[in-house]
Amino acid sequence: MADATDLLDAGERLGPDELRTLQLERLRASLRHAYDHVPFYRESFDKAGVRPEDCRSLADLARFPFTTKNDLREHYPYGMFAVPRERIRRLHASSGTTGLPTVVGYTDNDLSMWADMVARSLRAAGARPGDLVHVAYGYGLFTGGLGAHYGAERLGCTVVPASGGMTARQVQLIRDLKPTVIMVTPSYMLTLLDEFERQGIDPRTSSLRVGVFGAEPWTEQMRREIEERFAIDAVDIYGLSEVIGPGVAQECVETKDGLTVWEDHFYPEVVDPITGEPLPDGERGELVFTSLTKEAMPIVRYRTRDLTRLLPGTARVFRRLEKVTGRSDDMVILRGVNLFPTQIEEVVLRTPGVAPHFQLRLTREGRLDRLTVRAEARPDAPPQVREAAARAIVAGVKDGIGVSVDVEIVDPESLERSVGKIRRIVDLRSRDAG
Repeated sequence: MADATDLLDAGERLGPDELRTLQLERLRASLRHAYDHVPFYRESFDKAGVRPEDCRSLADLARFPFTTKNDLREHYPYGMFAVPRERIRRLHASSGTTGLPTVVGYTDNDLSMWADMVARSLRAAGARPGDLVHVAYGYGLFTGGLGAHYGAERLGCTVVPASGGMTARQVQLIRDLKPTVIMVTPSYMLTLLDEFERQGIDPRTSSLRVGVFGAEPWTEQMRREIEERFAIDAVDIYGLSEVIGPGVAQECVETKDGLTVWEDHFYPEVVDPITGEPLPDGERGELVFTSLTKEAMPIVRYRTRDLTRLLPGTARVFRRLEKVTGRSDDMVILRGVNLFPTQIEEVVLRTPGVAPHFQLRLTREGRLDRLTVRAEARPDAPPQVREAAARAIVAGVKDGIGVSVDVEIVDPESLERSVGKIRRIVDLRSRDAG
């Protein structure tokens, strides 16, 4: 097999100066494309007193206004498109569970670029042409399934379009078809793990050697859990439909040190989530993306709400994102303390006797909010181990986060299982207030 560096495409071989030159050239063209063809951008640029030609350096991008999810919803369904609807070859959309969905469109060139970026991501993850790729992301309006599918085919892989759900059948397909790569949410991988063990099959004997996990935050503790119990390499993939879908950034299997951003197509910034001021590389804040090559729906300074920091490149010339461990809109403020579900996950996963399945329940008693961590016991955990686990989680959260929580250790397989993005927080405060 060829060395991984022999397989890099032209973009991955750019030197630092070549990359910055290309980024500025593409950024100026993308800003002009947005200004000329999307009325929203013409109005927002004019209101901010900037025009595309004012971007003379990469640092000048900070002068341009942000784009938010609300902006996309306000221009539903086609108001953010920069090409006639007839040139759109595919539409995707968010779930719309908190309002109107955000609709995104793709031209032929956009779909080709997207497939290239997912193929690049899979290669960085350790996949190679000829591999059999089991895609268990949901297909449909969600970008995960089809994005993974066409990228794997672009790399030259064979695709099993399993989609989500029917967990027992997923295990049968993995056993019978013998895929070497799986693409899925990390929480659903844990559901598959449970099903392997329920059927009496050692997950370590499966054909899988690489897992490419995305669509939700996950921790190093979860990586270790999956790698040890499946005997695979577990790597992170990042994307969001408003920017393109999966394939915006990818963790390289040789380093596993954060997500390499494909900066020749997506320009990243990190800003203070409160003030919006740009932060230097290395400081943690909110991730912002500007597309450099999208035709149908260019996006300028899109606020992702994901919290991370930018780090120097290692496996590639491109910069890295530290693993995204939370979103500003997932943050829970409990009695004045900010916490994220992934912080609880770290505590749960290092607690003996507890399975990697948990849920956070927010309730209100009088004027005080209460948080209850409901974690599943492992099947072989006796009552005294469960009691010790509850005490350990209470202490771990108190020591590590600085807040007191209640803990319930519940029976195995009693919590809702994920077939897509996991719902960690159940907020019952409005019910209690009523």
